[in-house]
Amino acid sequence: MALNRDDTSPLFAPGVAGTLRLIVYLALACVLMVLDHRGDWLGNVRYGLSLLVEPVYRIAGLPSQGFQAATVAFADRQRLTEQNQRLREDLLLANAKLNRMASVAEQNQRLKELLDTQHSLSLNVQLARLIGVDLGSFRHRIVLNVGARDKVQPGQVVIDARGVMGQIVEVMPTTSVAMLITDPNHAIPVTIERTGLRTIAYGSRTGDSLTLPNIPVSADVQAGDKLVTSGLGGRFPPGFPVGEIRDVAQTPSGTFLSAQAKPAADLDRSEDVLLLHDLAEPAGPPAPAPNVGPPADLAPPPGTPPAATLPSVTSPTATPAPARTSTAAPSTGTTP
Repeated sequence: MALNRDDTSPLFAPGVAGTLRLIVYLALACVLMVLDHRGDWLGNVRYGLSLLVEPVYRIAGLPSQGFQAATVAFADRQRLTEQNQRLREDLLLANAKLNRMASVAEQNQRLKELLDTQHSLSLNVQLARLIGVDLGSFRHRIVLNVGARDKVQPGQVVIDARGVMGQIVEVMPTTSVAMLITDPNHAIPVTIERTGLRTIAYGSRTGDSLTLPNIPVSADVQAGDKLVTSGLGGRFPPGFPVGEIRDVAQTPSGTFLSAQAKPAADLDRSEDVLLLHDLAEPAGPPAPAPNVGPPADLAPPPGTPPAATLPSVTSPTATPAPARTSTAAPSTGTTP
């Protein structure tokens, strides 16, 4: 907007007086700036004024700071929530892997025990895996993943790393069914390891014990005695662990003792088992027994002639014994 020529200003008034006043003000301003720059005379004034102006700056910046703080807080909360969720997922995954590793380690331990059993006894065995369970009041059976195509036959003995589990009773093309020793219809000849007493162990309906009902009253049977297969009947090889006697009591008639035994095998935990194959019978007559001579330390060295042909050797330093005179009367009888 154009200025009106009639308007006058006290500072920039036309004329010599106004110009002189402007020059004086400019000179004064320059002098003050130089003095402040060199001597910092106005520092305290500025310091005091800053104390008055600072609250104004803070009040003016409060809305912006509040909005920024709210944004950061929301972002931090969301980031922490996502991080917490990821940590939870990682923890669940780590626990799942740990449980799986523990299960694999336990399975490897069972397989190692099975292999140790095979190597220690030099058995002809076949490894099988349990794929089904049929446990009830009248049937205690398991299903294995081997069958006729794997040359499995009825009657084969099933064992694990701890003892006898049962025997094969049914064979299908790819699977087979084994009856456990705790089945009510199963019986196994056993021997009490401590005393050598032979008896029969029957299955029970409870599914976790064996029954020995026909023990003579005079027999020495105690809780804790070990039961092993006796080999009678030719089905179960002798010497395999069967169970351990838990308690002994008389039958109601009083004529026999009845015992309850705990199976040695892990019937409810084993996943891998071994099937025993019948050992081949040797063909032909047995090999002759080796010749047994005198002990090696008493036998003569090689090349020494028999004792009857050895010449008599007289030591040059030996003193000859005096001749002995017989005083016996001459025999009159005939020597036969």
